[in-house]
Amino acid sequence: MTAKQAATVDRLGRAAVDVLSREGFSGLTIRMVAAEAGVGAATAYTYFSSKEHLVAEVFWRRLASTPVPPDDSPDPIERVVGVLRHIALLVADEPELAGAVTTALLGKDPDVEHLRFRIGREIHQRLTSALGAQGDSDIVESLEQLYAGALVRAGMGYASYTEIAARLEASARLLLT
Repeated sequence: MTAKQAATVDRLGRAAVDVLSREGFSGLTIRMVAAEAGVGAATAYTYFSSKEHLVAEVFWRRLASTPVPPDDSPDPIERVVGVLRHIALLVADEPELAGAVTTALLGKDPDVEHLRFRIGREIHQRLTSALGAQGDSDIVESLEQLYAGALVRAGMGYASYTEIAARLEASARLLLT
């Protein structure tokens, strides 16, 4: 991707967040986002096939660009809690984006599939790293399922992402002790 293309994708991502905050996911369209970003709809569609694809990309970029704050704790439970809390709070202050991310990632859009895989791989790597030598594949998978279930609960409106972060912490501690 050229620098100009990357700048266009960045503008589209920022515009998507702005449009989501005003219109919600149901009102979001690629055309609206393109207009907000100052690009043609055809240009936007060359990068994103659907609004789900666009929202998933926004979340992926946010996750990938915000590494977990360093935690030098010798306790793997504290490190895991830090990872889960950090991920849960990535969109906590943006309820429309948070709900849109849940909808986009749980949908069947084929263009979201590779992003869902990348997001899952990143979360897996962060949890594995946090667990260190004490982690095994069953524990990591259980933590991943814990996070995925929390994402669904937050996306369905059962709790805010801040509340979900606290619930993830409590649940991870139960699982790991």
